[in-house]
Amino acid sequence: MNETNLINDSAPAIDYLALDQLVEERFNNDKENLIMILQAIQAEYNYLPRPALAYLSEKIEIPLSRIYGVATFYSTFSLEPRGKNIISICLGTACHVRGAGRVLERIEDTLHVENGKTTDDGQFTLESVRCIGCCSLGPVVKINEDVYGRIASEDLTQILDHYGESGG
Repeated sequence: MNETNLINDSAPAIDYLALDQLVEERFNNDKENLIMILQAIQAEYNYLPRPALAYLSEKIEIPLSRIYGVATFYSTFSLEPRGKNIISICLGTACHVRGAGRVLERIEDTLHVENGKTTDDGQFTLESVRCIGCCSLGPVVKINEDVYGRIASEDLTQILDHYGESGG
């Protein structure tokens, strides 16, 4: 399979000067810092754009296939554009038995988005996870860095309104 087809080709304009500064100043061009560099790139673009990865490959002399391997190994990295707000809903056992499935359905219905997808307006990406680490607070929803525990379906509209329009 062609390596260029494995990574999303539609990407925003990359500020290569800023990328140079990031790699040189924060990470000293050290390929041992690959994961931290990828985290910084994702923090900037909200995903890992292909042109940034290709440039990084040349900059720190790591094959693009190795960078791609790291990016696909860790579930925190995304090769696809993601929404402005990332909604993670825990579907682990504790949350599941406390109604996380109903909460997931309510989010999908409210935002008109499927699990694993991004809303058409780019405001939200919905991702199910196996554990957020707040089992006693289940069901748990995390939006960006904000954690909501013991969440009920009826609470969602007000919570989502805080992050943008809840309708599609």
